[in-house]
Amino acid sequence: MEQLFIKNIGTLAVDTCGKEYLCGKEMGSVETLQHAWLLIEDGKFKEWGTHDEPALLPGCETIDAQGGIVLPSFCDSHTHLVYAESREDEFVDKIRGLSYTEIAKRGGGILNSADRLHDMSEDELFHRSMSRVDEIIRKGTGAVEIKSGYGLNTEDELKMLRVIRHIKETAPLKVVSTFLGAHAVGRAYTGRQSDYVDLVVNEMIPEVGRQGLADFIDVFCDEGFFTPEETGRMLEAGAKWGMRPKIHGQELADSGGVEVAVRHHALSVDHLESMTEHDIELLKKSPTTIPTALPGTSFFLNMPFAPARKIIEAGLPLAIASDYNPGSTPSGDMKFVVSLACIKMRLLPEEAFNAATLNTAAAMGISNQYGSIAKGKVANFFITQPMKSISFLPYAYTSPVVEHVYLAGRKY
Repeated sequence: MEQLFIKNIGTLAVDTCGKEYLCGKEMGSVETLQHAWLLIEDGKFKEWGTHDEPALLPGCETIDAQGGIVLPSFCDSHTHLVYAESREDEFVDKIRGLSYTEIAKRGGGILNSADRLHDMSEDELFHRSMSRVDEIIRKGTGAVEIKSGYGLNTEDELKMLRVIRHIKETAPLKVVSTFLGAHAVGRAYTGRQSDYVDLVVNEMIPEVGRQGLADFIDVFCDEGFFTPEETGRMLEAGAKWGMRPKIHGQELADSGGVEVAVRHHALSVDHLESMTEHDIELLKKSPTTIPTALPGTSFFLNMPFAPARKIIEAGLPLAIASDYNPGSTPSGDMKFVVSLACIKMRLLPEEAFNAATLNTAAAMGISNQYGSIAKGKVANFFITQPMKSISFLPYAYTSPVVEHVYLAGRKY
C-alpha cells in the first residue's frame, strides 16, 4: 500500500456532495478547508482534515505544500490535440480580415490539417501529440478528450485514433477518445457531401467500432458543414457500435445543433456561440446533455462568446473546455480558459472552476472518478504557489501559478 501525505495546505478544495455535476446556483460555491492536510492512498484520495493528522504507514511520502492551494486537476472535455502541423499562416489571414468560413472555402482550415496529417507518419504524429500532452499536464490538466477529424478518409481517421489509443496507453493522465470523421467533407468528396456521409456511416464507423478505437462519436453540425438530418444519421450509426454522441453545435449559426444533440441524448453539445433562448429551453428538458462552452475559440477568432451566464441562470450545468487545435484555438491552457470564462462570459471564479473540473469531467462521462477531490476518486491534483484565494487563479491570467502536478498520486 502506497501513501502520500500533503501538509501545510493553505486552502484545500474538497467535494463532499457526491454529485455527478453541478447546476445553476450550485456552481457558485466551492467547498474549501483552510490550513489543511490531505492523504492519498494507492493513487486515490483517502481523507483530509485541518487538525489531528492521521497515522501514516512506514515509508509514507510527505510533501509540504508551503501554504499553496491544492486543487483537483482540470478536465478538458473538447480537444483536437492530435494534429500534424501548426497553421500560423491562417492566423495572419484572419488578421487581414478573412473569416473562418472564407479560409475554409479557400482550402484552408480543417482540410489543410487533413492534408498535412496524411503526409506524416503515425510515429511522428504520436511524438508531436505527446509533446502537447506534456504541455497540458504541466499546466494542470489531468483528464482530456481527444478527437480524430483531421483524417477525413478511413485510413487516416484510423491512424489518428490509433495515435490517441497509444496516448491512452502511454500518458499518465486520463484520456477518452472521440471519432470525428464528420469534421468536414474530405477533399475527394468535394461537391458530394451525401456520398461522404455514406462513407462515414457504411465504412468508417463500422471499422472504428470493430477495432474499439473510440468512446464517443462527434459531428460538426453547423452552417457550411453537416445538417441536422445528416448528423442524426451518423449519430445513430455510431450508437450501434457503442459510441455515445458528443457534438459540435451552434458555433457559426443557429443550425439546429442543440436540438439534434438533445434528440439523440448526446453527453454534451459544444461551442454554442450562436445559442438561442429556444436552445436553452430544449436543454432544460434534457437530463443528459451538458452544454459546453469553448471560450478560447471565441477569443482567438474574435467571435461572440457562448451565453454562459444565461445557461447558469437557467439552472443548467455548464462545462468549459479548451478546444485545443491548430486552427481556431492553438492552446490547451485550462487556467487561461477559466480566466476567459470569468472575464468574457462573466462567470464567478467559483463557477468557472466548477465548469473546468467536475462539470467538464461529467461531459466526458468520468466524473465518478475525476474532476474533484472526493474520497475514492483518482488523486489527480496540483499544488499552487501561496495565493489568497481561488479567485487569484483567473485573476492572474498569465501567471504560472502551478507549482507541482500529481497524477494518480504520483508527481509528474
